[in-house]
Amino acid sequence: MSHVSTPQNDTSAPPGNPAGAGGTERGRKGSRRIGRKILLGLTVLVLAAGGTGYWLYSDLDSNIKGIDLDKAIGDDRPEKLPTSGQNILILGSDSRAGANAALKTGHVSGARSDTALVMHIPEGRKKAVAVSIPRDTLVTRPECARADGSKVPSAQRVMFNSIYSQVGSACVVKTVEKITGIRMDHYMEIDFAGFKGLVDAIGGVTVTVDKDIHDSSSGLDLTAGTHRLDGTQSLEFVRTRHGIGDGSDLGRIGLQQQFMTALLSEIKKQDLLGSPTKTYKIADSLTQALTTDSDLASLPALAEFGRSMNGVDPSTMETIMLPVAYDKVDPNRVVAAEPQASTLWKALRADSVIPESAKKSPAHGGSS
Repeated sequence: MSHVSTPQNDTSAPPGNPAGAGGTERGRKGSRRIGRKILLGLTVLVLAAGGTGYWLYSDLDSNIKGIDLDKAIGDDRPEKLPTSGQNILILGSDSRAGANAALKTGHVSGARSDTALVMHIPEGRKKAVAVSIPRDTLVTRPECARADGSKVPSAQRVMFNSIYSQVGSACVVKTVEKITGIRMDHYMEIDFAGFKGLVDAIGGVTVTVDKDIHDSSSGLDLTAGTHRLDGTQSLEFVRTRHGIGDGSDLGRIGLQQQFMTALLSEIKKQDLLGSPTKTYKIADSLTQALTTDSDLASLPALAEFGRSMNGVDPSTMETIMLPVAYDKVDPNRVVAAEPQASTLWKALRADSVIPESAKKSPAHGGSS
């Protein structure tokens, strides 16, 4: 399995460190900690002052699209956990429309949830767990409402990534809540074009692979070793499936998880206070492609959420694939493996340690 080289935190101090006797090493360390605040929190600090700054701030704020999950899903949801932990559903959507059409995303009409992660941040918010749900997993889709209010009946043996195009993102959230028994506190979605723009805006992401990867389908062509990937290469990297393992979706999940860790680490180490122009460019790329639940659909809300997550170190984040087994009827599809899957979701609901047995998947896509 390939692995990612996680960059070290930036040690450059941002402006504003006091000079003279008060400007000690302790002061510089405090400034560096401020400099590592998450992207959108910094954007608020940098852009919210003055006339031009307010215009830029308003422009970014209006970029964000929001979905009212409570209205879309109704009361048929799991109860909120009695802890201060957070659960977030993160989707990477693969719409073939607009700017995405030029990104080698294929020729299938509509949009699908190409990547799905349930991120659990336990109480105390020091270490996160990200669980990938394979796109080819067969699930029971609950009854859902479309955006126009029309009802879509429940259906069994539905491929997970088709729900997004069939019914919409709120139904994906409802399906995940039914599967896990966990209420999703928040929802975030980023599309392919936005992903590419974000990586380019931060100057690329560094990864290290231990084997050559050649995938004519995604376009990725990497030799074993360390590489600095631009936006286009990064998109190829997370979409690669034919160049690793058995060519199935399961093989690329490891690459997606590894890249996510490297991307978060790269953003966290950026000297954003030292470069307001770069901060705006990154924030503009991200917010244009970002859809969230309505509670997060503003810069102040995202900034506050980002500040609350500042203690989470991406390098310590645990990444797990939902344990799955090949479907007995259609070997090209997978189903949740039991009792592993139930044990995994139970541990997250209880904010407890995940047993090693709950992380083992009978189907692994030919990867180690």
